[in-house]
Amino acid sequence: MKTSQSGISLIKGFEGKRLNAYYDGAGVWTIGFGTTRYPIGTRVKKGDTCTELQAESYLKNDLVKFENAINRLVKVPLNQNQFDALSSFTYNLGETNLSSSTLLKKLNAKDYAGTADQFLRWNKAGGKVMNGLTRRREAERNLFLKKV
Repeated sequence: MKTSQSGISLIKGFEGKRLNAYYDGAGVWTIGFGTTRYPIGTRVKKGDTCTELQAESYLKNDLVKFENAINRLVKVPLNQNQFDALSSFTYNLGETNLSSSTLLKKLNAKDYAGTADQFLRWNKAGGKVMNGLTRRREAERNLFLKKV
């Protein structure tokens, strides 16, 4: 599966677009729509800049990586809304967090309702509850539960 335009809009809405590298809430240098590593593998660093076209390109590159992870790790059927919610979640938290999460375990056990509730647990950065993450997880949960 691939992330729909609706899913991409969700990601962009929460990530925001920054053409100058910035330190995110978790202490990581980030650019564009939340990119932390360039397509060549190097990390974003202080002082980096990008164009709008590059920001879009970085997003697309990052999405392929996370879509591949979801397609590999999820063993049960998903509808487009569920996939888009997982894309936003994984885009924000990374493959490692998805792969070791109770969210994924519940999903692969076909506990879709339990999976939806797990989104809400991932609202902290640096051990602190973040309002933006709380809003994002609620939006992901709602999308996950939304009928196609």
